[in-house]
Amino acid sequence: MKEKILAKRYAEAYVSFAREGQSIAKIVEEIKDLKTILRNNPQVKDFVENPEITLTEKTAFMEDVLDGHFSKELRQFLTLLLSKRRIELTTEIIDYIRIHYSHAEALDALIKTSYPLDLELIQRIENKLEKRFKRKLNFYLDLDASLLGGVQAMVGNTVIDGSVRRRLDELKERLKTIRIS
Repeated sequence: MKEKILAKRYAEAYVSFAREGQSIAKIVEEIKDLKTILRNNPQVKDFVENPEITLTEKTAFMEDVLDGHFSKELRQFLTLLLSKRRIELTTEIIDYIRIHYSHAEALDALIKTSYPLDLELIQRIENKLEKRFKRKLNFYLDLDASLLGGVQAMVGNTVIDGSVRRRLDELKERLKTIRIS
């Protein structure tokens, strides 16, 4: 379990670092290529995990083998894993990135309304949300009568609530705080 948590942390850190210089699709493709190399050449994995070989030798080997084939960010990341003695997590990190980022930069977005919206309005909402989050979104629609009116959008961990239900709840809370003398 500890390895999975570490792998997730390193994977998220790498994606965050590499995203500055390349797209998510390129990061995922490069990670898949690395996994293929490691799978087809088990001696590479044996070499970098061998405790008798010095960090300097491993780093030089990785630079020689990977230079020209992989990005500078990936080579730096693998060097970091070597220096932190976490290189054995490489396969788990690759699998995490492949599973969680294989849909490139698209996020899921759920739009809830209390009644059906016309297609033009839905498209305007989608365009505004994609512009706000600066990402491609996969949209899902849900009818929820408890909203009473308006729209609620959930994109990743962000909730944008323009529903009548929320406004009524806010009004209720404000009325509770008013003191009558």
